[in-house]
Amino acid sequence: MGSLYYEQHRRLQEEFDTVKLAELLDTKWVHDEIGPDERTFIESRDFFFLSTVDPDGMPTVSYKGGPVGLVRVMDGNTLVFPGFDGNGMFYSVGNIVGQPKVGLLFIDFETPHRVRVQGTATMLRDDPIMASWTEAQYAVRIDVTKAWVNCPRYVHKFQRVDQSKYVPKPGQKTPLALWKRLDMVQDVLHDEDRARAEQEGLLDLPAYEARVSKGDN
Repeated sequence: MGSLYYEQHRRLQEEFDTVKLAELLDTKWVHDEIGPDERTFIESRDFFFLSTVDPDGMPTVSYKGGPVGLVRVMDGNTLVFPGFDGNGMFYSVGNIVGQPKVGLLFIDFETPHRVRVQGTATMLRDDPIMASWTEAQYAVRIDVTKAWVNCPRYVHKFQRVDQSKYVPKPGQKTPLALWKRLDMVQDVLHDEDRARAEQEGLLDLPAYEARVSKGDN
């Protein structure tokens, strides 16, 4: 297994006198596959943070939410997660298509606990694995190169209140995203979404913002 560090990391470790600690973590703590404990934790999550990089090297981080078991651990070196209906940008998965190196952060704010994963991503279309998630439009496979439990020292504790009502559920119609009822976006929606928006009632921007500010979104 190759080192997690490059010259820039090692220079800083020397400057701040953490060489021995950094070496211990690199050789004893960071692994090149998902272990049993990490697998259990990852598959118990219903959200994670995904870091991607565009073809010019500009990074971004995206929140990905869904049902418990959102990410499936196929084996020690393979993760798969679904892509649901979004805002039409396809920003993260477009980055993946252009430059596939990614980072994932799985976190529990109540315990707290977190696991970091690095790897190479591939967008999957019409793959049988998509049937594992209701309303999945595509899936993403991660070929894992690094995984490790990260120190939770600075993770603030938060209590879970509820799961998003927009998480697709088998046998249930997923609510229309509130922003799709904005009058200003009707011309760019699919016909089905536009019909649902008109049926539920269109909103102008102030009305939409008022609901969002109250958490009614």
